[in-house]
Amino acid sequence: MATLHAPAGVSLYRPADLSSKQVRERLSRSAIRAFLKAADLWSIRDEDARKLLGGISNGTYYELKRLRAKALDQDKLTRISLLIGIFKALSILYGRKLADSWVQLPNTNPMFGGDPPLAYMMKGGLPAMMRVRQLLDARRGG
Repeated sequence: MATLHAPAGVSLYRPADLSSKQVRERLSRSAIRAFLKAADLWSIRDEDARKLLGGISNGTYYELKRLRAKALDQDKLTRISLLIGIFKALSILYGRKLADSWVQLPNTNPMFGGDPPLAYMMKGGLPAMMRVRQLLDARRGG
């Protein structure tokens, strides 16, 4: 049986302590980079990316894009974590072209009501992101 190894400073058995500013500072830069890369590959407009991050202002978003944000708050880190999980699940389930376009495509799953998953997540916030993540994880058997 394979042994799982966590990155340095991360436990596989406990979530990161997002109440700690030090932990949030350590995670924020890589989280921002991952989010921006996913948003680019998914062709998400800046306005929609701001909504996915909880409705942040233009100024805050552009500071984030310049990687000047020192420590994201718990909410933003959680949102980014869910979105990166969705990104990873799509990459496992589908070829690159479909994985990169899936969030923008109308979806017949009753959960989405014919809307693209992106619209569903922007309307529903964190609970909707969690449902999309759960849906994709269930599809991939994870």
